[in-house]
Amino acid sequence: MNNRIAILILVTAALAAPIFAQTSPLPLPPDIEKQLATRASDVTEVTLGKNMLAFAAKFMNGKDKDDAAARHLIEGLDGIYVRDYEFDKEGQYSMDELKQLRASFQSPEWSSIVHTRERGSGETTDIMVKLVNGESRGMFILSAEPKELSIVLILGPIRMDELGELKGLGGLGALSNIQKDTQGKKKGDNQ
Repeated sequence: MNNRIAILILVTAALAAPIFAQTSPLPLPPDIEKQLATRASDVTEVTLGKNMLAFAAKFMNGKDKDDAAARHLIEGLDGIYVRDYEFDKEGQYSMDELKQLRASFQSPEWSSIVHTRERGSGETTDIMVKLVNGESRGMFILSAEPKELSIVLILGPIRMDELGELKGLGGLGALSNIQKDTQGKKKGDNQ
């Protein structure tokens, strides 16, 4: 029940974001975002900057163990950005667009920790971590299926063992599997 309240608060905060004029754009090529949104049959966009995360954290119950852990994690974050595009048929996004999305995070600060390709299904997954002075300061996740493309960007100090705490918040359930994925795979592994 408490997780439902937290989800409701985060969704409300996301819907209220334009009212508070958040100016933290997702650091992706804007043309690609617009093109994907135009071709997709269903689009989900969540933009929670530092102020909105702090606002949402105030409503989380500090007495509940899960809520307290999630609150502790999001209080230190600079932003959570989620983009999910669902398409009616395969081939409505290109491999070139995926390359451009990956290229947005190819810098000395960003390191690939999971890179998988499944030939049979055409699914790909990329997980990259931003390291600053040896500390994790962000995570980028790109998951591509033939008819769905998901992008998650978390900015700020994060620890892999804490990511599962976000699983009950606004569509971030996949984060609970990241710790398992990163422990079982090494940089550059292909499947």
